[in-house]
Amino acid sequence: MTGSSSLWRRFTAAAERFPTRPAVSVTREVAYAELAETARRIAATIQQRQTAETRLTAVFALRSETAYAGVLGALMAGHGYVPLNRTFPVNRTRLMLLRSLCQCVVVDGASEPQLGEMLDGIERKLVLILPERTDISDLAARFPEHEVIGAGQLARADEWRPVETPANSIAYLLFTSGSTGEPKGVMVSQKNVLHYVDYVTNRYGFNSDDRVSQTFDLTFDLSAHDMFVAWQNGACVCVPSVKQLMKPGAFIQDAKLTVWFSVPSVAVFMRRFGVLKPNMYPGLRLSLFCGEALPVEIVQSWRLAAPNSVIENIYGPTELTIACTAYRWDDSTSPAQCEQGIVPIGEPFQDMKALIIDAELREVNEGEDGELAMTGPQLTLGYWHDGEKTRRAFVEIPGADGTYYRTGDRVRRRGPGQPLLYLGRLDSQVKVLGHRVELGEVEAAIRKASGIDGVVALGWPLSGSGADGIEAFVQSNTLDISSVLVRLKETLPFYMVPRRIHLLSHFPLNANGKFDRGALVQKLRQGST
Repeated sequence: MTGSSSLWRRFTAAAERFPTRPAVSVTREVAYAELAETARRIAATIQQRQTAETRLTAVFALRSETAYAGVLGALMAGHGYVPLNRTFPVNRTRLMLLRSLCQCVVVDGASEPQLGEMLDGIERKLVLILPERTDISDLAARFPEHEVIGAGQLARADEWRPVETPANSIAYLLFTSGSTGEPKGVMVSQKNVLHYVDYVTNRYGFNSDDRVSQTFDLTFDLSAHDMFVAWQNGACVCVPSVKQLMKPGAFIQDAKLTVWFSVPSVAVFMRRFGVLKPNMYPGLRLSLFCGEALPVEIVQSWRLAAPNSVIENIYGPTELTIACTAYRWDDSTSPAQCEQGIVPIGEPFQDMKALIIDAELREVNEGEDGELAMTGPQLTLGYWHDGEKTRRAFVEIPGADGTYYRTGDRVRRRGPGQPLLYLGRLDSQVKVLGHRVELGEVEAAIRKASGIDGVVALGWPLSGSGADGIEAFVQSNTLDISSVLVRLKETLPFYMVPRRIHLLSHFPLNANGKFDRGALVQKLRQGST
């Protein structure tokens, strides 16, 4: 199966082998054959109407059958998919839709109420595909400038025409937080994802009996692991509802999961609420954590709760495709390899290369800190329509072959044969509840909302896995904080909206005359502003 050249071919091969097995469990279990049928109908519909040069389809759906059929339908049409999320501010979603140049948009029923606001101001004709809608007459009348397609207007599955998907074509375009105040689109190719899926399948022995968690939304790149690893191997993707996500321990048991994958903060939450007790999850054979620094005490608690599970900390920015290093926890040897209470990020995946470099892109000496730079088959295509950002982040290292991605993460090896240690960020990027957040984007939004230039955003309070939230300082004596927060909620995802905004008449400055972020952190520690 690993010889298949595209993600959709991997799925259809599994559907032929396991037609009656569940491919996804979301409110109900959907068999491979049924999901493949719906995906073919969506794909054929896209193929019959696609006129734009951009081969991308938006999927405006969340934790629904339509979300997964939409992803597969886009891929089977020969497109990449662009995930849109109704929990994000509509203005941000509209911006992503505009920037991606998608012509077709697959929409589920729960996201449909946002269509009016999302489409406001979009002049080009879109094809809106709503597989859950039987009567579309009201929507067709409401959006006459667009084509609206309901369940009855979908093409037949036998009208779908398989297409060859070039290895370097975009599998998905994912918009991440950008330091300039605008989200940036990372182009992830078919080749990138296929290398990841093949390596992970072999490393962890995935098979058709596995039931794999999907704790991530489609706008979080780790969701691609759950889908494509499971679907290559005939396994089932088990999707908790938003309510079930609030009780992840019960979900593990109720869904009969064999594989768990989440950000560490979910496990922190579970430990805090007493659901990591000994032997609570004996059915788990594999537990993966990614997206944040992983605290030692969390792994030790998880080990007791899931005694039969292999536990791995995997690491990787979106630009290196889902994850690119891994570290397997060992009860006897791992505690001594950890630093500052954080589990190592381990070693590069097969064929991936890692260098630790200084600010001048030179390799540091053994045992010294530096920035992690990586290259290999999972190195993505760069940033969508942004050559300047791509050139800054994807660089050539003197004395090394190929292009490397500068992760902005500070790492160290203690010595030969020792795992990579994660030491934090070099820039103003933080992880909040597993989401990558550029503090510069938050600051830009606050400046726009307040009309004040002096703004500093900080991740706070800090935890072993990142930050629990954002707090901001504004250089002003008077400000209608409530109205600023209202405007921020219209433009930023919930995890980027500051919990509090503090007013200061003068910001402390460092020796270089810059805002002294360390002094502001100290104010937060003291609880005095």
